[in-house]
Amino acid sequence: MVTGAASAMAAKQAERLKEDGNNCFKKERFGAAIDAYTEAITLSPKVPVYWTNRALCHLKRKDWTRVEEDCRKAIQLDHDSVKAHYMLGLALLQREDYADGVKALQRALDFGRGANPTGYMVEEIWEELAKAKYMEWELLSARRSWELNSLKETCVAALNQQRALDMSRTEESSEEDYSSHTDQLKALDRVFEKAAEEDKPTEVPDYLCCNITLEIFRDPVISPSGVTYERAAILEHINKVGKFDPITREKLDPSKLVPNLAIKEAVAAYLKKHAWAYKTGC
Repeated sequence: MVTGAASAMAAKQAERLKEDGNNCFKKERFGAAIDAYTEAITLSPKVPVYWTNRALCHLKRKDWTRVEEDCRKAIQLDHDSVKAHYMLGLALLQREDYADGVKALQRALDFGRGANPTGYMVEEIWEELAKAKYMEWELLSARRSWELNSLKETCVAALNQQRALDMSRTEESSEEDYSSHTDQLKALDRVFEKAAEEDKPTEVPDYLCCNITLEIFRDPVISPSGVTYERAAILEHINKVGKFDPITREKLDPSKLVPNLAIKEAVAAYLKKHAWAYKTGC
């Protein structure tokens, strides 16, 4: 009984310390907030929100190492913590670990959509994920471009070297030999232009874009009339304009919206191949 009473008292004190930390955070006294959350953690180390609250303070101070440490601890205690995965992703991106940072943000997005599809954090996480994906694509694209250019230069040099060798073996060069060499260089250009096409941004197909936002789908839902919309956009339309489908003008209740998994998978496949589309509109 004594142990139980002491434990309950410690938990109660920890909650008071959390509230103290929250108040300090609101006043942007992040050092004091960290101290309060640290005391709360000392009393009740298995409460994940204490760790994520302290991580947020470290984030505000751009202490990314401590953000990562606290978020990893929070995830051990609550694997579905949206905030922990989100801040962990941001911390990993800061040290340019793009692959793991993107994975953490993707987990945060998946958990966030499951808990509250229209919550503010889902939009915030998507923005950071899109930014990270685009940065990752830029780095890989620049590397691929350099590799292609280097390979092309090597191939051109080899063709020119072969051309010079052939000319040295004959007293004079024919028009046919010159034309053949020119055709080889042109064919080489076509091959490398084709290889570089995937890294060139183009227009996103219309069927992957929302008619309201004019952006590629993030969380597509389909209405009873068969029109697909971005969830947040159609819900905003229903709340602010009226309960009707903006395309067909038919009555529309938000409970009738169903996730369009086929379009969601199509978008995922498209973005996997064309990561530049995270940034461009439709």
